[in-house]
Amino acid sequence: MSAPTDSSGPNGRENHLYRRPTSRYGWSMSILKVPFFMGERMPGFAVPHPHDLVAPELPDGSPQERMAVLYDDVAAEVEQTADPIIYCGDCVVIIGVLAGLQRRDIYPTLVFFDAHGDFNTWETSPTGFVGGMPLAMVTGRGEQTILEGVGLKPVQDHRVILVDGRDLDPREAALVAASQITHVGIDEVMAHIPTDGPLYVHVDTDVVDPSEMPAENYPSPGGPGVSDVRGAMAALAATDRVVAFSISSWNPTLPDAEVAAAATLELATPILDRF
Repeated sequence: MSAPTDSSGPNGRENHLYRRPTSRYGWSMSILKVPFFMGERMPGFAVPHPHDLVAPELPDGSPQERMAVLYDDVAAEVEQTADPIIYCGDCVVIIGVLAGLQRRDIYPTLVFFDAHGDFNTWETSPTGFVGGMPLAMVTGRGEQTILEGVGLKPVQDHRVILVDGRDLDPREAALVAASQITHVGIDEVMAHIPTDGPLYVHVDTDVVDPSEMPAENYPSPGGPGVSDVRGAMAALAATDRVVAFSISSWNPTLPDAEVAAAATLELATPILDRF
């Protein structure tokens, strides 16, 4: 089926005439395109069709203040969408997705695939980069501006599974070790999935080894291949308990971005097909 003609709707969204069928929860399924990296627009961000664009006008201010507005908009979309699939430029999107799920009284286990821990706070980060903090944020640690902006209740540590996380800053690694989150390799993930309850799966594409996933802002050698991540996605999809799936992407402006886009589609296919 070819993609239908788009018509512009309010708040900068692309309203497609075709949407996926209604899911088991009664809302319509949808792919959401959020073309932002740290509160700034990303050019050339390729996302499968059909999709809805989430691109509100953002206020002047700090990245946290801008992302609080952006991810509140994402939360509103997730609240109205069953089994949402979200493509975004950074991992801070998990705040908006979790907030939207909470508004539907869904409190999932977060399965977070990333080469990095994203578990820094202002005290542990050597750079002060907010993009390295979202997993700490959602567990109630450190910077909370965006959580407060979207109304997210912090997630308990035992409901978080960090998959891979091979490239941690020293003080971040200590914080992860002192927490109660589960930190596992990709081959171990299914052994640590709870036996019941909803799952929210997030993938930062830099979890894949850069030899197979180029065009990354923060490449980290030594990771799993696309087929390994795809296998994990297939196993998670087969549980029939995934209620949301999000991807933080490659950089479309870097060399071989088209290779990264194709690799991302490959690893996401089991989830896309299951939804």
